Amino acid sequence: MDLATDTAPPASPPPARRAAAVERGGGPVVRALLAGIGAYLPQTVVTNDELAQRLETSDAWIRERTGIGARHIAQAHETCAFMATRAAAAALADAGATAADVDAIILATATPDEAFPATALRVQAALGAHGFGFDLSAACSGFVYALSVADALVRVGQARGVLVIGSEVYSRILDWRDRGTCVLFGDGAGAVFLRAGTGEGTGRDRGILSTHLHADGRLGDILYVDGAVGRPDRPGHLKMQGKEVFRHAVLRLAEAVDEALAANGLDRSAVDWLVPHQANLRIIEGIRKRLDLPVERVVRTIERHANTSAASIPLALAEAHADGRLRPGQLVLLEALGGGLTWGSALVRL
Repeated sequence: MDLATDTAPPASPPPARRAAAVERGGGPVVRALLAGIGAYLPQTVVTNDELAQRLETSDAWIRERTGIGARHIAQAHETCAFMATRAAAAALADAGATAADVDAIILATATPDEAFPATALRVQAALGAHGFGFDLSAACSGFVYALSVADALVRVGQARGVLVIGSEVYSRILDWRDRGTCVLFGDGAGAVFLRAGTGEGTGRDRGILSTHLHADGRLGDILYVDGAVGRPDRPGHLKMQGKEVFRHAVLRLAEAVDEALAANGLDRSAVDWLVPHQANLRIIEGIRKRLDLPVERVVRTIERHANTSAASIPLALAEAHADGRLRPGQLVLLEALGGGLTWGSALVRL
């Protein structure tokens, strides 16, 4: 394939056009508050040693390059909708909310069960919720993208309660003969429930302070799936130029992290937790060092979950919430990069 990856991306557009930055003063403003978090992981766990029995690889080889030790793999009944529904129900329970409180469902996925209807609507039906819903496709950046859309819906008053879900079944789009890709991914779902609240328009407010989204379609061929509905000539497997993805990830995520802090007038020392997309331990470490955060203030699940794409951030949030690391008032920085290329960040005060 021919891709001009040596051409520098164009200058980014002005922040005012691409970020929902915090409002400065002027009285109460509407905020999307993170009210509940939930998760679902398939019961089947596949370790590196198990993969090494059928691939030319080893636990040491995988860990050294990625930080991954195991991954959850969905069984036939654990569909994208099945896992999403369970994660969403857990998020609602955590928030003390019910299906009646849900005005919208936004489900980020690159592995829907059907071309249509949207998986979000399967979840809506299973929960007994109303309102509206749709799927969003931004690969591994999907959860940050979906969070941004949900925040906008709350801010303009179109919804007061929104379920944001990341659910992925990447095991069904992997070439299990390709050790360069199949060892990297796992399945699972995570969800958050956002509830409308108010703030004063400062960086001390609770809720989503700002989101920052970016994309560069010229880089689409370094991470993609080589098939679609109606293309029997293509197997529909994930393809990746790992070195190119790594190079762009380190640069773009660093920019997105700095952008989020600058938009809110905050410095790096204000961040209590970094909750990154769990793609590669070296990328996570690069961002951690840029923020000068100690290891214990970074939520890492990659060793146990591998890369669950749009589900990785909410799964990491759910784990840190369940074990008590996340507490009210803390500032959480989210960041992700995925196929497209797409990337983005979000700042949330719990």
